[in-house]
Amino acid sequence: MKLFRRCQRILILALLCVSVFAPIVFVSQRLKNVMPTGREEFIEDLSNIKYRTDSVKLSVEQESSESLKEPRKVLYEDADLLSTVNYTRKEINVDKESGNVRDATDMLERTGDGIKYGSNKGDKQLQLREILTMSGEKKQLNKQDQNVHSQSGEVIDERIRQMKDVKPNRAVQHDQNAHLNLKKVTEKINEMKDQVIRAKAYLSFAPPGSKSSLVKELKLRIKEVERAIGGATKDSDLSRSALQRMRNMESSLSKASHTYPDCSSMSTKLRAMTQNAEEQVQSQKKQVSFLFNLAASTAPKGLHCLSMQLTAEYFALDSKERQFPNQKKLHDSKLYHYAVFSNNVLACTVVVNSTVSTALKPEKIVFHVVTDALNFPAISMWFLLNPPGKATIQVQSIDSFKWLSTKYNTRFRQNSSDPRYTSELNHLRFYLPYIFPALKKIVLFDHDVVVQKDLSRLWSVDMKGKVNGAVENCQESETSFLRMDTYINFSDPFVAKKFDANACTWAFGMNLFDLQEWRRKDLTKLYHKYLKMGYRRPLWVAGSLPLGWVTFYNQTVALDRRWHILGLGYDSDVVHADIDRAAVIHYDGIMKPWLDIAIARYKDYWRKYVNYDDSHLQQCNIHA
Repeated sequence: MKLFRRCQRILILALLCVSVFAPIVFVSQRLKNVMPTGREEFIEDLSNIKYRTDSVKLSVEQESSESLKEPRKVLYEDADLLSTVNYTRKEINVDKESGNVRDATDMLERTGDGIKYGSNKGDKQLQLREILTMSGEKKQLNKQDQNVHSQSGEVIDERIRQMKDVKPNRAVQHDQNAHLNLKKVTEKINEMKDQVIRAKAYLSFAPPGSKSSLVKELKLRIKEVERAIGGATKDSDLSRSALQRMRNMESSLSKASHTYPDCSSMSTKLRAMTQNAEEQVQSQKKQVSFLFNLAASTAPKGLHCLSMQLTAEYFALDSKERQFPNQKKLHDSKLYHYAVFSNNVLACTVVVNSTVSTALKPEKIVFHVVTDALNFPAISMWFLLNPPGKATIQVQSIDSFKWLSTKYNTRFRQNSSDPRYTSELNHLRFYLPYIFPALKKIVLFDHDVVVQKDLSRLWSVDMKGKVNGAVENCQESETSFLRMDTYINFSDPFVAKKFDANACTWAFGMNLFDLQEWRRKDLTKLYHKYLKMGYRRPLWVAGSLPLGWVTFYNQTVALDRRWHILGLGYDSDVVHADIDRAAVIHYDGIMKPWLDIAIARYKDYWRKYVNYDDSHLQQCNIHA
């Protein structure tokens, strides 16, 4: 019996030796005797050897069988490719002249354990290339090998394209996961808030003045949970005792549910509480809106102080000292004329300083500032003390236009409680040909803009026989998008017949006007007609913008969008890259850059043109 076992062990060892060393001897013999005529047979043998496992485990059952079974061939799935392919087809160098495939080994290593292609033959050929490359042999591949490689590259390209298509979906999935994680972070806090709401609802079911133990318990639990929540914004901010208070509240709510089992009463109460909360939210929104508009329409204390100081200094000057230099340039139509209508000293300062400082030829700039009688001394004094370099400046009062009272009849002012919409200064833009009778063209700025680039090329824009050059804002993808029917009443038959609700709108803020065409077409007369019609019946909302749309209807040429960008006066999410590319940026909206309610991330574009070291600003506590 012992002899039989020894023989059995010797036989097993012999079989192991044969299975391990026989393939090596076979390969060495084939490598010595291989000839070109035996190439196909050689390929088949090498392929068969490649798929054998590195070690063979034999058992007593295998020993008793007639022959050894061939190990299974291990192929690799396409799913492995999706997680490991990080290169393109260009990384696989193919020599078209010799047909050699380079870096096949590197390719297999980068894809993990290998790639499963369309057929077993393709696998064999690809693995053959690996062996040939590792052995340093560079033999010419036949056309069939090149086709196999081409198909393999197409598979890789297809997988890469699929990965690119999956990326947006992964981004969406990431956002959804982030939202779910946020819910998990505040899950306990939200649950505790719900408990408080339910407890208050149950308290409302108790009779008025009730001092039952349940009422006292619920009131106590409400105080405990509210104190536990405190200023916590996420579950990790909660203390350990908060969770215990949460469990105590749940126990008290369970008692209350047995005391007041009527679900319909609870549902009615919760609806009432929800409606009451919504009414409070609406009331708060109205209050916030009112306060914002109040802040926007009220002059800050610092600006009021600045105007008072400058006004006092202006009246202390002699009449000769109040004169600006280079007044002979005011009527030269060959120069670049800019106008701004404002009653704000700092706003005018930024518009003038930014335009002059960014100009390539500031000596060709003439600035016309028009203001009301109250602020005329202050604005005049400011520019007398701070002249705009080589540029020429003129400051005028609206009261000096004696003809205006005969043309702009205050009896036909628009119905609005906001003086910004009904003031003469706001509607003065429709009288530009009368204010500047000697000029051919002029650029009109709103006082809440900043000029960032030289505007000399703007004067060579082809107006195509139109009067107004403006940037359009009729792209729905932009935050500044506006439709005609936003401000104009197209339910009126006259409006519906005269204008197209889908017509492209444009913006005031930076406009190039051809005053010669304006005079020839007498658009001011048309403006008067629409102003009177709007006074008699509600055709459009108050303000100069809807009147501008109808007055310059079919008389506006679109400027390149890079000339003028809007949206910095409200939370419009304008990106800094678009702001930096724009020639003129506009703080349209109520969050003006000189107010405390201004948007902080946009304020620096405006502040850098204000000299906060000026003694007048220092005395009035106007700081950056």
